[in-house]
Amino acid sequence: MMTALTPEFNSSTVQNNRLLAAILIAAAVHCLLLLIRFAPPEAPKSNQSIDISLSYTASKQAPKDAKLLGSENQQASNDNAQKPQATPKPENSGSPQKPSTSSKKIISQPESVAKIAKSADNSASIENRPLLSADILQQQISQIGERYRVSQPSAQDSKIKFASAVSTHKYLAAQYVKDWEDKVERTGNLNYPEAARKRGESQTLTMDVGINPDGSIYSMRIVKSSGNPDLDEAAKRIVKMSAPFAELPAELLQEVNVLVITRVWKFSDETGMTTR
Repeated sequence: MMTALTPEFNSSTVQNNRLLAAILIAAAVHCLLLLIRFAPPEAPKSNQSIDISLSYTASKQAPKDAKLLGSENQQASNDNAQKPQATPKPENSGSPQKPSTSSKKIISQPESVAKIAKSADNSASIENRPLLSADILQQQISQIGERYRVSQPSAQDSKIKFASAVSTHKYLAAQYVKDWEDKVERTGNLNYPEAARKRGESQTLTMDVGINPDGSIYSMRIVKSSGNPDLDEAAKRIVKMSAPFAELPAELLQEVNVLVITRVWKFSDETGMTTR
């Protein structure tokens, strides 16, 4: 025997079915959302560079409690020491700026003081240098040229010797030097330089004179200046006025091609000009 369903029962059943369907749909949606993988957003790339400048300053007194001591009396460091942090540059709203190509250097105080002291010493040494006149400069240039000429002989003048270095024919060299001295002293006293005319004073200089085989002058060089450029030039003029000298002896030419005579010249208002 079947019983008929009342309208109230049919309405309750329909509502239960709708609620169950809603629950199932919600569960299915949640499961679908859990299965979907979301890709994390990419971080924006920045083309700007960061310049970091570190300044190290020497500490006058080392800290009492320190595990590690820095070199050159720098501040001690420990495990809790703070590391220098980089400060990023402020970004402009416009176009991105190009990285700076120039790097700034921070000079510590001891280094800057040392550079200032060094520059002061250089400026002081430049101020204390004596001013070169045209005559002194010309004399130095001529001396350098003559010294190079004597020290670098050519192939045909390879046998250049000082008179004191002649060994085999030293007596011939000594006699030639004596005759050379006599002629130079006569010429010098007849043409006594005005630069040497000082009462009660004597001036000396040392000069090398090279003689060619024919008696002409090969070279002249002031070895030790008298301190008076005019007197040094006057001594050279006396040698030029005395030339040409006697030819070198044939026996001496077997040993030398150029004979270099070194003599000390003395100018005195009492004895005149002498060489020794």
